[in-house]
Formats: sequence, C-alpha cells, structure tokens
Amino acid sequence: MKKNLLIATALTCLMSLSASAAWAQNVAIVNGKAVPKTRLDSLSQQIERSGRPITPEMQGQLREEVIAREVFMQEAEKLGLSATDDFKVQMELARQTILIRELFADFQKKNPITDADLKAEYDKFAAANGGKEYKARHILVEKEADAKTIIASLKKGGKFEDIAKKQSKDTGSGAKGGDLDWANPSSYVPEFSEALLKLSKGQLSAAPIKTQFGYHVIRVDDVRDVKLPAFEEVKPQISQQMQQEKLGAFQQNLRTKAKVE
Repeated sequence: MKKNLLIATALTCLMSLSASAAWAQNVAIVNGKAVPKTRLDSLSQQIERSGRPITPEMQGQLREEVIAREVFMQEAEKLGLSATDDFKVQMELARQTILIRELFADFQKKNPITDADLKAEYDKFAAANGGKEYKARHILVEKEADAKTIIASLKKGGKFEDIAKKQSKDTGSGAKGGDLDWANPSSYVPEFSEALLKLSKGQLSAAPIKTQFGYHVIRVDDVRDVKLPAFEEVKPQISQQMQQEKLGAFQQNLRTKAKVE
C-alpha cells in the first residue's frame, strides 16, 4: 500500500513538472491549442528593434495581444478563410517581404561598414566642403551694359541693397538686398565661384561676371573658415548613408545579373 502511494505521488509530481514545463514554453492554451512563447518573444524583439523598451506593463499587454491574435486566427480558420485565393496571394506577398528583408539583413551583416570606412568618407566630405565660406551679395541683370552702369553707380556711393531690390533679376536674393547668405564657393556655378574667390572682404567685382543666368555684380561682405561638425557628431548619419548606398549597389547588381525575359 505504501509503495503504491509513493508511485502515485511520484507520478503526480512528474505530471506537475511536465505541466509547468509546458506552461513555460507557452503563453497560454486557447481552446485547447497551445500558443507558443516564441510568438511573444518575436513580437517583443520587433518592438525593441524600433527603439522602444519593453516594460513589465507592456509585457502583459503583449501577452494579451498574442492571445487575441490566436482567438481571431482560430475563428478565421473555422470560417475557411485560409483556403481563399486572396489569403494565399497575401501570404505569398508576406513571405516575399520577409525573405527579402532577411536577404538584406544577411548582406549587411556580412558586409559591415567599418570605422575606417566611416572616417575615410568623413575625410572626403571635409576635403570637399572645408576651406573658406563667403557671405556675398549679388545683383543679376540681363545686359552687360546694365551691370557696368550699376558698378559705376556703386563706386560713386550708390547703396548695393537698394539697387539689388530694384534691378536684380534674382528676385529671391534681390528682395533681401542681394544677400546670398553664407555659402561655400563650390555651391555656385563655376564662373561665379571663380570670381568670388578673387574677392576679399568688403570688395566689389571690378567688372560684370557672365554666367548662364546673365551678368552679375558681386560684393563680398565677409569671409570665414568653414566650421565642419566633428566626426563623432555625424558618424551615425554617415553610417546610415553608406549602408544605404552599399545595399543599393547590392540590389542593383542582383537586378543587373538577373535574366529577365
């Protein structure tokens, strides 16, 4: 009798342990069907990847969400919706989306952007955008003779801002007295840039500058060294840009190699 009691107790314990293990692997049992904990883990990971921390309160909300999905899914299955053509098409599209996402993630994992790559890109940017930047004004007119008349008027004491407002074809800067604000000379068309680099602070162009837009009268109000952001400040943006470019090249390469008939 005592032996049977010990066996029964042992069996009860084993069943209890098995049930505990099952519950540990599942979020819940809905209408007799187990809802695996991996669904909850996967949903949590998606949220964490978006940058949101998972709080204890959110864990409870996610559990309810996973259970609700199972309830709705069972009802949809009961109605035979998983057998419809529309469902099958949507499932195929979802499968493609997930596979493509995994392909791109795999490529980025195998082709990481190194700190050396980032620094080289920053140095290239610094070389192209460093040096001096100019705070200039200009007056744009259609005819060279008009530009020469304006230069003569300015040399006699005419006010640059007033003439720009009245005569400049560049209405945007003209409304501001010809002000072009601070800019790197390379941001202008070559002829304008070349002329700008020859002028010092406070200097007026001695002759009209011809570009594709017409004739310019230029005055430099100030010159300063370009203040570039530190490498560490822009490192995340550079990394994102380089990853996008690298992934874009990978995508284009696959598309180019594909035989499409």
